[in-house]
Amino acid sequence: MHAITIPEPGGPEALVWAEVPDPVPGEGEILIEVAAGAVNRADLLQRQGYYDPPPGTSPYPGLECSGRVAALGPGVAGWSVGDEVCALLAGGGYAEKVVAPVGQVLPVPEGVDLVTAAALPEVTATVWSNVFMVAHLRPGETLLVHGGSSGIGTMAIQLGKAVGARVAVTAGGPEKLARCAELGADILIDYREQDFVEEIKKATDGAGADVILDIMGAKYLDRNIKALAVNGRLAVIGLQGGVKGELNLGALLAKRAAVTATSLRMRPLEEKAAIVAAVREHVWPLLAAGTVRPVVDRAFPMPEAPEAHRTLESSTHVGKVLLVTP
Repeated sequence: MHAITIPEPGGPEALVWAEVPDPVPGEGEILIEVAAGAVNRADLLQRQGYYDPPPGTSPYPGLECSGRVAALGPGVAGWSVGDEVCALLAGGGYAEKVVAPVGQVLPVPEGVDLVTAAALPEVTATVWSNVFMVAHLRPGETLLVHGGSSGIGTMAIQLGKAVGARVAVTAGGPEKLARCAELGADILIDYREQDFVEEIKKATDGAGADVILDIMGAKYLDRNIKALAVNGRLAVIGLQGGVKGELNLGALLAKRAAVTATSLRMRPLEEKAAIVAAVREHVWPLLAAGTVRPVVDRAFPMPEAPEAHRTLESSTHVGKVLLVTP
């Protein structure tokens, strides 16, 4: 088969479409013939040499894919060769074939085509696990989503609205904010022109956000605490703004607030399986009903992965960027 390899860390040009050995499914694994993969910021870090895949997993980038079941490993039940699926991966999605633990495989949702389904596993698992399983967003609460026009953001907006929350977003510029509004965002904040702390306080009569989904990390830490409501929950899922920040514990205590930080890729298989099962139970019916939909900006042929990475790095996209196998 062919896969996108990284002979040496570097810029987008470091991604090389090359012939590699076919993967073989082991105990509890499914071999998937890949129709499409999706590009995530973790892939950019891996390409640069900063985010190695977990030991024993595929060395190739790609944290999610869609495709058809090609073979079943020992001990796998409930799936058949030819089934259309999508899967959460620890790596290897930028390839013509990949193996996935059976607990991380999902059926393609009703109403979603096979290629587009590649846009779903990572964002649905990330948003559901952090916003609902960890931060316990409830109907009537206010959710603030940083990076509302990203793949994560576009899904967080829709899921927040689906459960009856009020959703605020930050994004860069009126065009991206307009797209967020189309998805249901109630409070639109241009981070280039506005202070999100002031805007969220103004929109909530001084109360603040009950849950904040943050991709920035250190850069936003102090302001996120200021923007939280009493009993608020800050869920950090990205470090685009740095890894070390100063935390005002006094402010946190005064608000009886909580800060959590999670990553999905390095979790044990049983934790990922539990998250995927929750996604299938709670999110897949919303997709089938059309209440929630994947947002795809554009798709590139998989050998053009360097250009797909440049698109993500430019932050000109809205939603997900896909890679389609030749």
